[in-house]
Amino acid sequence: MHRPYLADAAKIGAGDYGLVAVILLIGIGALALAVYLVREVLAHGTGTPRMQEIARAVQEGARAYLDRQFRTLSVFAVVVFVLMLILPVTDGGWSVRIGRALFFLVGASFSAAVGFIGMTIATQANVRVAAAARDGAAQRGFRIAFRTGGVVGMLTIGLGLIGASVVLMIFNEHAPTVLEGFGFGGALLAMFMRVGGGIFTKAADVGADLVGKVEAGIPEDDPR
Repeated sequence: MHRPYLADAAKIGAGDYGLVAVILLIGIGALALAVYLVREVLAHGTGTPRMQEIARAVQEGARAYLDRQFRTLSVFAVVVFVLMLILPVTDGGWSVRIGRALFFLVGASFSAAVGFIGMTIATQANVRVAAAARDGAAQRGFRIAFRTGGVVGMLTIGLGLIGASVVLMIFNEHAPTVLEGFGFGGALLAMFMRVGGGIFTKAADVGADLVGKVEAGIPEDDPR
């Protein structure tokens, strides 16, 4: 029995491009919704001057972490990019190799963008949720927090759909091979950011405990 090759089975016909274009538009719509949610979050008040001062310190620490992590991961991404160029492909030659390597960087960049924007909007939203809770507006605080999470969700969905759609439109039957690079780039950077973020968060937690207990003399589990 004849079994078609994967490339033949994945080949996009003329009628399929319309469906891919619809998926691309859905991805763009998800990004537009993310922008709307960001504006909704940032429209709320930031509380007292003391709250704003603490929020700026948190934001400065988050930016320092992101800058250091991205400098380290950029070197690693270049190394993997070269490996993607060197490793052979079953079909398509150098054009597919180059596409796989380039879309590895695209996937990694998308993942980095989601992480950076997510961290930034989270540190911006923290003080706004606290300000809403201080005013006794629990429902408003929940809405701010929920929309902050929605920003990251819409960015992840939107960028993923846009990247996959562009790969399908450009590489057609060779898209599965190129999608390997795109997905690997996004997943790999997200994994390292998750591990690095956990280490950074634990270090910040230990630092806060030391300051509270040693410097300020606050006992363990004190509500202050």
